[in-house]
Amino acid sequence: MVRCSNNMIGVLNIIIFVLSIPILSAGIWLGRRATTDCEKFLQGPIIALGVFLLLVSLAGVVGGCCRNSCLLWLYLFVMFILIVLLFCFTVFAFVVTNNGAGEAVSGRGFKEYRLGDYSNWLQKRVENNKNWKRIKSCLQDGKVCQSLQQQNQTWEQFINDNLSPVQSGCCKPPTACHFVYVNETFWTKPVGYNSSDISDCNTWQNDQSMLCYDCQSCKAGVLANIKNDWKKVAVVNIIFLIFLIVVYSVGCCAFRNNRQEDNAHPRYKPYP
Repeated sequence: MVRCSNNMIGVLNIIIFVLSIPILSAGIWLGRRATTDCEKFLQGPIIALGVFLLLVSLAGVVGGCCRNSCLLWLYLFVMFILIVLLFCFTVFAFVVTNNGAGEAVSGRGFKEYRLGDYSNWLQKRVENNKNWKRIKSCLQDGKVCQSLQQQNQTWEQFINDNLSPVQSGCCKPPTACHFVYVNETFWTKPVGYNSSDISDCNTWQNDQSMLCYDCQSCKAGVLANIKNDWKKVAVVNIIFLIFLIVVYSVGCCAFRNNRQEDNAHPRYKPYP
């Protein structure tokens, strides 16, 4: 007799199976229309996640509802590994995002960001040329700076605007450069300006495809966004971790039921 825990593990994994289909479909759709590095970068993880959820849920359904102890054992093993990895990632996310915060600028409504304020691990990720090329592609595709330019603000409106970390770091030169404001993404250098000890001042370009995308402040702005997002993800992970532990516990009960059923009603009786 299939017990309550077997039915519950089946229902839970049917739900996961249904959820995996749109995730996998989204990955395949994105792969067909991907034209930028940003879209291509997202394609692989989405497809991998969809396939993983699909296979694991199938193993859970067959193992729980069809009383297949081998598949259910494999399912529980994968779930255990997933719980351990998720726990480690959650702790890691809190640790690497512990440092770093925007600095208030006098007379400005926005903050500015310094790359050196963030953890070494995060700094190395954005300083890697291959990684930064993909991130920069995403920023350009997202038209973050273009949307800022379209606001057509006056100087007074601009300095009182609450810019996002990415807009502050990537779409304008640092305040310390003392460039002259023309519009949100176009600044002129003061008369007699030659070069600056601040590397970002020399990196800034009025070319709308360049701006400050290669500035240290832009990388710091991206890390500020990552820090905020990872904090939120870590909280969601804790909730998901509790859910996985509950599913794992139910799966253990189902596995024990399967073993008891197998022992009570062996499929193959040995000859006397």
